[in-house]
Amino acid sequence: KLQLPVSCDPPGPGNPAKQLVWIVFGSTGHMGRSLVRSCLNQGDLVVAVGRVFENTLASMQNWHANCLGLLCDVRARESVNEVISTALAHFGRIDVIANCSGYGVIGACEDQDEHEVRNQFETNFMGTLHIIQLSLPYFREQGAGRYLIFSSTSGALGVPGLGPYCATKYAVEGLIEAMLYEIDSFNIKATLVEPGLVRRDEPDWDSNPLPTWGHFLIKPASEPYSQATSPALHAKRMVTWLGDKQPTSAVKCAELVWQLGHCSYPPLRLLLGSYAIESIRDRLRSIIEELEDWKHLHFPVAPDANLNDDKDEENEDGR
Repeated sequence: KLQLPVSCDPPGPGNPAKQLVWIVFGSTGHMGRSLVRSCLNQGDLVVAVGRVFENTLASMQNWHANCLGLLCDVRARESVNEVISTALAHFGRIDVIANCSGYGVIGACEDQDEHEVRNQFETNFMGTLHIIQLSLPYFREQGAGRYLIFSSTSGALGVPGLGPYCATKYAVEGLIEAMLYEIDSFNIKATLVEPGLVRRDEPDWDSNPLPTWGHFLIKPASEPYSQATSPALHAKRMVTWLGDKQPTSAVKCAELVWQLGHCSYPPLRLLLGSYAIESIRDRLRSIIEELEDWKHLHFPVAPDANLNDDKDEENEDGR
């Protein structure tokens, strides 16, 4: 069984989990559905929030006796506020808020128009900001709270064909990392969840399918970027090639995220899957190597450093 590190103090025999109330935004997406199911299977209470343009209120009902189904457009503050108010009225408290909602356009940066770029920022960044700003006063008054914000490997490295989407995730990462310093004294925690290439493997996958591309829209390439080997088509080639064969299990990821909601010492980031680990580690390694290559421009060698080195070499040679 996958388990978070002991240093996180995850739930287990020596640390029994308490029943928590979750709000899961984006609960009808690939990771959202698995997370809702994991929470309910473990005995937690869940407010499952679907997207207004893809679901109906009727489709969000009767998921489970411990589940309240709602709809929301995270781009609209009043819509987010209504979800939080309804959750408090129904369950009496909120312990964990997970934001699995997201939207991306696969296409070259030059090909994406202003509407498409703004829609990605409104959904991914402003949606996250709305959720945080509208729930923080409640968490402060409660003296505790937990945010689990789904970012992506695209929030740590630039992926050709996903430029604006990457920009939104970079913005979310900067927001959460800065906010952690501001809210720590209120006993409020936040973690960036960074999954990489996750497939849906729930038992009801065949009877309850989701679009292969998840929350992405594939935009036709313009002539300059339409060559089969064009770097701008990298993201499209990747999702087309993978289909539903992504290497990382959504069920296993959801189990770890559930533990994350219950652990005492959550990390800033939780990377999920070997692709996330390897790609982000390679990118960080390249940054370190680049810093080392160029640091001599800003930290010049002391004038006598070479002289001292020469003297040491002479002493070692006995001359």
